[in-house]
Amino acid sequence: MSNLSFARHRRLRTTEHLRDMVRETQLHTEDLIFPIFVLEEEGQKNEVPSMPGVYQVSLDYLLEEVNEVVSLGIRSIILFGVPKTKDDVGSEAYHDEGVVQKATRIVKEAHSELVVVADTCLCQYTSHGHCGVIENNYVNNDQTLPLLVDTAISQAKAGADIIAPSNMMDGFVAAIRKGLDEAGFEHIPIMSYAVKYASAFYGPFRDAAHSTPQFGDRKTYQMDPANRIEAKREAHSDVEEGADFLIVKPALSYLDIMRELKNDYNQPIVAYNVSGEYSLIKAASKNGWVDEKEIVLEKMTSMKRAGADLIITYFAKDIAKWINE
Repeated sequence: MSNLSFARHRRLRTTEHLRDMVRETQLHTEDLIFPIFVLEEEGQKNEVPSMPGVYQVSLDYLLEEVNEVVSLGIRSIILFGVPKTKDDVGSEAYHDEGVVQKATRIVKEAHSELVVVADTCLCQYTSHGHCGVIENNYVNNDQTLPLLVDTAISQAKAGADIIAPSNMMDGFVAAIRKGLDEAGFEHIPIMSYAVKYASAFYGPFRDAAHSTPQFGDRKTYQMDPANRIEAKREAHSDVEEGADFLIVKPALSYLDIMRELKNDYNQPIVAYNVSGEYSLIKAASKNGWVDEKEIVLEKMTSMKRAGADLIITYFAKDIAKWINE
């Protein structure tokens, strides 16, 4: 054996502290964005059946949830509205007294330092569950854009720190950027859902947001999971149109896409750890099949290693508790 020459890689793994010293990828509470589903009805805190530990909260319970988030050191939330009423054009999305607008004002008054991201879409607000104006059973791209602009401006007026359009209409970043600038909100960044696939991992979210399409699907505007080069085209368009952040959604099945965007662009990359990814782990953990803490932290680390600067995740509160242990 004395004549053998080989690398001793295990030298840097011999103790826990040594492994910590050479760890290449770190996960911090500052990396996390916690999603909150807000109801207009009073006195409601409803656990989402398909998402154990995730709740729809009414405006009067909102601060209870937000106070916990802040106490854990999480610095950002993203708000999704669940309105009382819906119509064909999702008018509650861009109403100045809409549920996200009210929620934003409540949060910013209590915690001005907390970064509030407003999801800017119409699907929760339309009676048909699609992300835009329907014409002949098809989402009309250009008729939808002005409504998204109105929604973004209304959210900015309410105090949102970041606008996050998730509709996947062509030109949505350009339209929203122009609208925000003309309304005096040139300082408000856009966190674009630049690469959003038509994924089977979204099911539980649609339970939480009451946004299941009433006919057809979203494959004419969300991306084919088989496509990689198309993702680069989508991201390039959003960067050219003024996006400040680029979201990849879902995260876990698209780590390769995340890495490509990180290599190609200087904008912060955001991973959306979606509802289906959350619920699968919760179900397996409940049955004792996996160690929830270990598998979640490994999954989050994989997203960071793939290039994510920030992670939108329903596990945010749990992760913050584990980090702070």
